[in-house]
Amino acid sequence: MPMNIGVLDGYTLNPGDLSWEGLESLGCLTIHDRTPVDQILERCMDAEAILTNKTPLRREVLDQLPALKYIGVLATGYDIVDVKMALSAKLL
Repeated sequence: MPMNIGVLDGYTLNPGDLSWEGLESLGCLTIHDRTPVDQILERCMDAEAILTNKTPLRREVLDQLPALKYIGVLATGYDIVDVKMALSAKLL
C-alpha cells in the first residue's frame, strides 16, 4: 500500500523550478503551497509522512495523527516541531 505523504509548504520548498517526482515515487503525494494554522490538522489527518518548512507541528496536532510515522523539517532549524513529543512518539 502506498504511503500518504503531505507537503505543507510546497511553494516555499519548490516555487516551480524543481520536480516532486522523487517523492511521488514513494507514495501518494499531496502538496499544499501554504498551510494556515487552522488547516494543519485537516491536511495531515491521513498522512504517514509530513514535510514542513514553516508550518508548525505542535503537540495538540501531533496527538491527533495516529497514522503519522515521519516528520521531515526542510529548514535550517527545527523549532516548528514539538520535538519532545515527536521523539517520544518515535516520529523523528
